Amino acid sequence: MCGIVGYVGRRRATPVLLEGLHRLEYRGYDSAGLAVVHRGRLRVTKAAVRVDELRDLVEDNQPGAIGIAHTRWATHGEPTDNNAHPHTDATKRVAVVHNGIIENAGRLRERLTEQGVTFTSDTDTEVLAHLIAAALRRDATSLEDAVRSTLREVNGAYGIVVLDAQNPEQLVVARNGSPIVLGIGDGEMFVASDVAALVRYTQRVVYLDDGELATLTADDFVTSTLQAHRTAKTPMTVDLADADYDLGSYSNFMHKEIWEQPESVRRTLLGRLDERFGTARLGGINMNARALRAIRRVKFIGCGSAYYAGQIGANLVEEWSRLPADAEPASELRYRNPVVEEDTLYVAVSQSGETADTLAAVQELRRKGGQVIGAVNTVGSAIARECGSGVFLHAGPEVSVASTKAYTNMTVCFAMLALSLARVRDLSVSDGSRIVSALDSLPQRISEVLATESAISDVAKEHGGASRMFFIGRVRGWPVAREGAQKLKEISYVHAEAYQAGELKHGPLALIDADMPSVVIVPDDELLSKNIGTIEQIKARGGPVIAVTNASLPEGLADSVIEVPHSEPELDPILFTVPLQIFAYHLAHHLGRDIDKPRNLAKSVTVE
Repeated sequence: MCGIVGYVGRRRATPVLLEGLHRLEYRGYDSAGLAVVHRGRLRVTKAAVRVDELRDLVEDNQPGAIGIAHTRWATHGEPTDNNAHPHTDATKRVAVVHNGIIENAGRLRERLTEQGVTFTSDTDTEVLAHLIAAALRRDATSLEDAVRSTLREVNGAYGIVVLDAQNPEQLVVARNGSPIVLGIGDGEMFVASDVAALVRYTQRVVYLDDGELATLTADDFVTSTLQAHRTAKTPMTVDLADADYDLGSYSNFMHKEIWEQPESVRRTLLGRLDERFGTARLGGINMNARALRAIRRVKFIGCGSAYYAGQIGANLVEEWSRLPADAEPASELRYRNPVVEEDTLYVAVSQSGETADTLAAVQELRRKGGQVIGAVNTVGSAIARECGSGVFLHAGPEVSVASTKAYTNMTVCFAMLALSLARVRDLSVSDGSRIVSALDSLPQRISEVLATESAISDVAKEHGGASRMFFIGRVRGWPVAREGAQKLKEISYVHAEAYQAGELKHGPLALIDADMPSVVIVPDDELLSKNIGTIEQIKARGGPVIAVTNASLPEGLADSVIEVPHSEPELDPILFTVPLQIFAYHLAHHLGRDIDKPRNLAKSVTVE
């Protein structure tokens, strides 16, 4: 959610910090700020502004070779100048940037107020600054010790970077439930909440674990636990470059990422399809045929689009392998007392690999002895490390808040997982080969969808005046409808609801009128006549219909038709999602929305 950047080295810190914040803008934020140390004094600039406006507020040639910066997504307190990060103590000695939520901040604030501390913000983060400064004045022998003693008093999630004006050669960093990554340079060190802020300067990184601290100087870093036990961290090299985060010829990242899907799908399929045996091999799962046969149930765990992708995966597992399978929102599972069976395979799904609800669900499942694998797009992420094994999505960096290529790659990976489970059971070689061939041709089919963008744009503009829409699907089309509605809501702010086609007549049909368009998913499969009947019910009540289909529908049945190329019927849900992404994109563009940064949302949801 919020973005953190820190730097210590020999160059001017301010340009590095501002560039890092710019790279993290996609995460969603409502204010921005930075602090640098020069000649023993903190210089803090912060406001409820965008990064470009912050750049204008910072003094020209502001010196200082150490600093921290932040883009804030409001949790405690409204998005105001005073609530923007960094936060300092009363003497302006200590500055803190923080992602997460301190759950006992209210009690700590009351104690500090009784001791005479005056707060200047409504945030939980300011509590940390005052506590660390007090520890430094009291008995701490170092900034690291002051941070450690403060965090022992804290309950909640945090990723923090702390700067001490009287010790301008080091930063102290800590993590518990909110991502922090160190960047290893040559005579300089970086820290960020996302590797995107680092790759312009270095590809050598270290990911902190929960309960871990790091002290950074220009030449080195040292990591330890909250109990002051030293830990050993080995830097890894990330396969990313600064150019991966450039727009190129596109006007925004969502459009760019929609068009990257043929290549991203090709990348996730590479080396995983086995034509000879009609199966797929996902090496990261580390399960042989005997282990796969021992699985008796599959459950997909994710949030938002990842949850809907899991629904597609569950349908494929049941259809091909005949194993019971379903999907559940991780945000619900973490608060239930789930029955965890040893022969159930749990698949934790997250683009960022840092989604707080999903990570908590994984930890609960593992605590109860569950067998959990991850499906993530970020190497070294918390969920990837917690699971230990799983599937890497290979979507490449996804910057837009609304997921497109990562979502599509999730569904493709789940198709391969379902195929591998089915082929050690009763799915024949010929059926397996049919599916392998269809998966192999998916990049081409997606390219064919993209070639119809202009026609889809026309449909979106035609319905751009609607304030509400239904998305209707049946069986395979149901999760497609859910994801389609989600995309439209996320980026256009048009109210959209998804319903199973068979449930429409059990209540929602009362809402149908001439001002309520329905986007109906109509695959050319065994349920085609049922879906045509659904459209007729909507039309009989005066409702406009947008049919998304690869079938030949009766002339005049739908008001608008979005055509989709044929694949195998089981893979229609993967292919049908792409035109809905384009539809949502162009409707939002028609309405003048900030597509990459939709209001109230963030790319990586690392708080509850």
